[in-house]
Amino acid sequence: MASTLCSMPGYRGVKIKVHERLFLCGMPLVYGVETSLNRGKQVKGFVFKHASSTFSGKTVKTPRAVASDQISTAKVKAPTSTAVTYDEKMLANYVPIYVMLPLGVITVDNVFEDKEVIEKQLKELKSAGVDGVMMDVWWGIIESKGSKQYDWSAYRSLFEVIQQCGLKLQAIMSFHQCGGNVGDVVTIPIPQWVREVGETNPDIFYTNRSGTRNNEYLTIGVDHQPLFDGRTAVEIYSDYMKSFRETMSDFLESGLIIDIEVGLGPAGELRYPSYPESQGWVFPGIGEFQCYDKYLQAEFKAAASRAGHPEWELPDNAGVYNDKPESTEFFGSNGTYLTEKGKFFLTWYSNRLLQHGDEILDEANKAFLGCKVKLAAKVSGIHWWYKVDNHAAELTAGYYNLNDRDGYRPIARMLSRHHGILNFTCLEMRDSEQSADAKSGPQELVQQVLSGGWRENIEVAGENALSRYDSTAYNQILLNARPNGVNKNGPPKLRMYGVTYLRLSDDLLEEKNFKIFKIFVKKMHADQDYCPDPQKYNHELGPLERSKPTIPIDELEEATKKEEPFTWNKETDMSVDGVALGFIGRILSIFK
Repeated sequence: MASTLCSMPGYRGVKIKVHERLFLCGMPLVYGVETSLNRGKQVKGFVFKHASSTFSGKTVKTPRAVASDQISTAKVKAPTSTAVTYDEKMLANYVPIYVMLPLGVITVDNVFEDKEVIEKQLKELKSAGVDGVMMDVWWGIIESKGSKQYDWSAYRSLFEVIQQCGLKLQAIMSFHQCGGNVGDVVTIPIPQWVREVGETNPDIFYTNRSGTRNNEYLTIGVDHQPLFDGRTAVEIYSDYMKSFRETMSDFLESGLIIDIEVGLGPAGELRYPSYPESQGWVFPGIGEFQCYDKYLQAEFKAAASRAGHPEWELPDNAGVYNDKPESTEFFGSNGTYLTEKGKFFLTWYSNRLLQHGDEILDEANKAFLGCKVKLAAKVSGIHWWYKVDNHAAELTAGYYNLNDRDGYRPIARMLSRHHGILNFTCLEMRDSEQSADAKSGPQELVQQVLSGGWRENIEVAGENALSRYDSTAYNQILLNARPNGVNKNGPPKLRMYGVTYLRLSDDLLEEKNFKIFKIFVKKMHADQDYCPDPQKYNHELGPLERSKPTIPIDELEEATKKEEPFTWNKETDMSVDGVALGFIGRILSIFK
């Protein structure tokens, strides 16, 4: 049996020998601790058993664990027993954890190729206590043969495997191209018959000021243009979601599918494609506005005319993808963004995005009405240039967020009418990890966005932006999941609805990485085992209700009033670090 020698802070001259045999919840069961104290005392043969410690023939009560590394206050079952006992109060702190499946799990040719491999990996996730998985359901695969020619067969096969493995499913209606963004390792374009429309009418795609087209998502300018075999873009998205509901009705009724995340832009996010790597963007470039197709240009001119300024044009001084804010006239000190004209443009640009999200979510609500699912929308974590006054990278993406204006709470308010979840990214990032030149503020950004969602009384969820396997990243996610820690007597003050980890891979399942990931899952669950009953942690799903009436634009504008975010603890109280060492330290405190 292997053993580990380590020292403990605060125990001068103490050496601890821990035999590595796993106990419940990922905590080592200590069979032998050998100590040598400088005070002249020699202690050997200390043996720790499940609920008590035996020392020199005398039973000593084990110190009570604190929240940071508490296993459970419930009765611990013997390892051979299949029964699971929960601390009901701690379950109120439970945050379900999902894992994003590989981008190409269904090939571009609509084939579920690696069934045995995926099934094996899903079983490993299940054994780790993961609640479910999330996956893209690609428009470019399903409707690739022609308008309204849907082929769901490969996805049905995959859904069956997920169900057999005992996992839940969050399905993304992915109306965007895969390829051209950070982390894209496969290419899945939007349907060919749609791209063919773009060959004669390239204005169906987002366009920057220089005229470069971006074909990863249809411009919101064609939302109501019947250019696609007589259908508008909104009708295409609506028909697709209705077909999904009809074809997957058995999976919806069985409770396999619990979330429908509605793709609303590039990378499935409610934003403009302002920073495309496929066009040469490099972090931390400010990006470019994407509203120069003929449809959005016409909309802006009409809006400017209605406002009494027919002479106003779209910005021509906002720089290019890899500029810094201060090098542009638009974002510079006393720049255009602070003028009446600049404010009008930014309001129109961001409100147009809100309108798009609102309309597609309304169609999703109608498609899944009565199903026991939640709707969700994803918002991008654009953290670079957050700490400068102009917030340039957020503005080009459509988030009109400034030091004195909240660009995210209006999105949360819009989502509230659809009973929707706001899904945010970059949960794993810390300010200290970012380049100083980028003026990044991922921690402050996450706090702002989540606080805005909670203030609008909606559920907030999130995910990591980049694949990470280290304790620092996991601890940051845990902190954001419960910003004020756990409450041992019931629900915590603040709690995210769920977290999705990106993504399932061989790297994640590598022994060392997977070991810490399993601890992370346990900590997300507030040191409780996987709980199959969502009602126990207040996640019971009822039938989806019809969306509330449309929220007037002036009420959405009211949500832009900036408020201080809720207070976050400095560190999580459910750290994945030092699980064994912290526990042993408290045991040793008996002998100090």
